[in-house]
Amino acid sequence: MNRKKLNYLYVSLIAFVVLFLVIGQAFPTGKTDSRTVSAESASIAAPAEPKKKLVMGTSPDYPPYESVDAKNNGEIIGMDIDIAKYITGQLGYELEIASMDFNGLIAALQTGRVDFVMSAMSATDERRQNVDFSDFYYAARNTIVSKKSAPLETLESLAGKLVGTQLGSTQDIFAETIEGAQLKKLNKIPDLIQELNSGRIDAAIVEDAVAVEMTNANADLAMHFLPADLEENGYAIAFPKNSRLVDSFNGVLADMQESGKLDEIARKWFPEQEEPADRLLNLNIDFSVLKGYIPYILKGVYVTLLFTLVSALFGLVWGTVLSLFKISGIKPLEWFATAYTSVFRGTPLLVQLTLIYYATPQLLGFDIPALMAAGLAFGLNSAAYLSETIRGGIMAVDKGQREAAIALGVPYRKMMVRIIFPQALRTILPALVNECVALLKESSLVSVIGVTELMRRADVVRASTFRAFEALLLVAAIYYVLVLILTSFARMLERRLRRSD
Repeated sequence: MNRKKLNYLYVSLIAFVVLFLVIGQAFPTGKTDSRTVSAESASIAAPAEPKKKLVMGTSPDYPPYESVDAKNNGEIIGMDIDIAKYITGQLGYELEIASMDFNGLIAALQTGRVDFVMSAMSATDERRQNVDFSDFYYAARNTIVSKKSAPLETLESLAGKLVGTQLGSTQDIFAETIEGAQLKKLNKIPDLIQELNSGRIDAAIVEDAVAVEMTNANADLAMHFLPADLEENGYAIAFPKNSRLVDSFNGVLADMQESGKLDEIARKWFPEQEEPADRLLNLNIDFSVLKGYIPYILKGVYVTLLFTLVSALFGLVWGTVLSLFKISGIKPLEWFATAYTSVFRGTPLLVQLTLIYYATPQLLGFDIPALMAAGLAFGLNSAAYLSETIRGGIMAVDKGQREAAIALGVPYRKMMVRIIFPQALRTILPALVNECVALLKESSLVSVIGVTELMRRADVVRASTFRAFEALLLVAAIYYVLVLILTSFARMLERRLRRSD
């Protein structure tokens, strides 16, 4: 492969990457489910000059503190949100809310993705080593949730039991002190409910307001409150170390406490006890909980398909380049392609995804959108596998085809595009389809960095309804239909390519 051919490949790849960057900036769905909220919603008059913006990180799966209003406009709402709106409004800032998993909030503060965090977060000694906290704005009670048929009411009753907690939460830290209890740590509150309903854990320790919602939605569960302790269970606002915002926020919090505004907001968001819904055939299944949520879930199909398309195209182009490197006969290119394939096939995809998303701002200073980070990670990973598939397809084409083309004076690029690649495509088409199907299904992984595709939206519905089975079954059916459509198109293409056989 001469220098002119390599230059052509490089220019084509650079053009595709530029297009990919433009696509990532053009679609707001690539953001980490961030929403700009006008501080005027907190009844604060806007100053004459343009407002500065503050980005707040939160994990909107913890009603009534923060959750997604999926039945209406998809806005993030809750007690923490109202408090944040009021404070930023008083200080003259515009508020933007960034959604992410709870265990990624501290990392987002440290990498500068967000200016502060409000997510029912306790100011523990361990967290104080990495971030600064405001004064407490609310004190919650730890609560034991268990089956009514096997109630656990005291800490002593948890000895020898398997207890579930949300990873990184205050209750998780508290549960570490329970003598004799075995802990099972999960990422989300809805996961705890599912584990409890299925009998995989004996009890869960959550906060009082969440326990009320859990027992409202699940009639078989009972809750028992533990005494409140402000120092251990008090919630505060987290900031990066040495943030200038701490004193300003504390001043507004003190005014809210004195005026009764904090109590007013708290009363608004704590629900009254509700009657559980009727069950289907006396089973713990109630599809009526999805009423009003289905349009919200279906909007995730667009993001899922967009992500899959971008990742597949990028992986195909870059994988083709890598396969040509491997058969080029140029040792440095062969070594690079081999090492690249080894690294990306030898490390977990989820690790690659989180590294690209969190490390890029810290190392390069570029705030990469979540959808772009996901497409880049999946495209790079897919290219490693496709490079071997494409190389095998090219090598499977009879050598006589190549020798005949060279003898007739056909240029290398035209030979590859017109003669070799079409024949290789027929051979590798089933493997390409399998890779696209895998990308489509594995797109659910991108929910961990906040991309609002199908799985993320299902998590939002699970967090809002405190029921897991119904939303997950609907999303599984949607994925299955998408895969059926994809494989049907692939069969049509394969039949068309084999007409000449």
